[in-house]
Amino acid sequence: MRIRAERDDLADVLTRAGRGVGTRSPLPILQGLLCEVEGGTLRVTGTDTEVTVRTSVDVEVLSEGRTVIPARLASEAVRKLPPGAVTIDASDGEVEITGSGPRFKLRELKVDDFPEIVEPDLGPGVDVDGAELLEAISQVGVAASTDEARPTLTGVLFEAEDDHLRVVATDSYRLAVRDLNGLAPSDTSLVPYRALRELSRTIGDGKWNMAFGSREARFRSDLGSVTVRLIEAAFPNYRQLLPEGYPYQLKVEKAALQEAVGRASLVAEDHIPVRLGLTAGGLELSVIRQEVGEEAEHVPGEYNGEEMTVAFNTKYLTDGLAAAKGDEVVLETVDPLKPGLLRGAASDDFRYLLMPVRL
Repeated sequence: MRIRAERDDLADVLTRAGRGVGTRSPLPILQGLLCEVEGGTLRVTGTDTEVTVRTSVDVEVLSEGRTVIPARLASEAVRKLPPGAVTIDASDGEVEITGSGPRFKLRELKVDDFPEIVEPDLGPGVDVDGAELLEAISQVGVAASTDEARPTLTGVLFEAEDDHLRVVATDSYRLAVRDLNGLAPSDTSLVPYRALRELSRTIGDGKWNMAFGSREARFRSDLGSVTVRLIEAAFPNYRQLLPEGYPYQLKVEKAALQEAVGRASLVAEDHIPVRLGLTAGGLELSVIRQEVGEEAEHVPGEYNGEEMTVAFNTKYLTDGLAAAKGDEVVLETVDPLKPGLLRGAASDDFRYLLMPVRL
C-alpha cells in the first residue's frame, strides 16, 4: 500500500479513527488502525471491539492494499511533519511516513490479526441535527456514572417519548433528562456514554444519521461513522422519580448562583455539601468545613413556599447549573429530604434531579 495526501487531511482522518482504539486492550493489534486503499480512497478503522470508528479521505493512490499501522505513533508522526504532501508506504513489515524531508519508519502490524468488523444492518435510521443531539448528550452525560462495576449506570438511555426523543442518564445520586422534538427512535437503547463522548471528535457536529438495532447503535455523518455495542441491561425506572409537580419554586439568575457556588466550593470538598436557605428574597447560601472555615452569602431571587434549608453535593449542583440553559434557573423542592429538581426557567425540556444531603 502506498498513498500520498496533504498532511492535515491525513492527520485528521488518522486522529479521528484513533478515538476508537482501545488504550488498555491486552491485544496489541487493537492498538493499530486498519488502513485500506481502493479506488482513490483511504478508509481507516479504529476499534476496541465495543466502539468502532470508521473514516475516509480521498488520496492519491500509488499502490492499493491494506495495512495496520500503530495508531498513536502514526497520527502523531503525520501531525509533526512539515505542511504539504505526505507519503505513507507500507511494505515488508515496515510503514514509512515521509514528508518534505523528515521520515519515520514504524513497525507494521499484521493485517490478518485485525478483527473482522462487520457493518451491522440497522436500516435507514433517522436524520438528526448533530449539534442539537451533542448538546443533549453533554447535558445528561454529567449524570452518567463512571463506575465500571455498575455498567448499566454508565450508559445514556435513548427512548421514544410520544413524538420526540428522550435521553436519560443517572448515577443513582442525580438524574438528567433531556427531550428533543421530532427525533423519536423506534427502539429503546442504552448507549455507553464513553462512546457518545467521542462523537463530536469523530463525526463532527453537522447532519447525522442515527440508527439503533438490538445490539448496536450507529451514528454517521459525512466524516465517517461510529458504531457502538449497546449495554444489554435494564435501565432503572427513572419515571417514578419524576413527580408531577413541586409545591415550592425558587427562581434565580444562573450566573449569580454559579458564581456563589463556585466561591463556596473553595471551602468545600466533594463530600462537604452546600446549604441553600430558601427565603422570600432568594436564598442564603453557605458552606461550613470544620477544619478550614466557612463561606456565606445572599443570592437574590424569587421564592414561593415555606422557608427551609436544603443541602446538595457541591459538585453535583455545579454540574447541574452548567448543564441547564438560559439566563435564569428554577429549583423546585418538596422538603429538605426529597430530591430537588433543577431546570432552565424558560424551558422544561431539560430536567436535573439531585438527591439532597441530610444535615
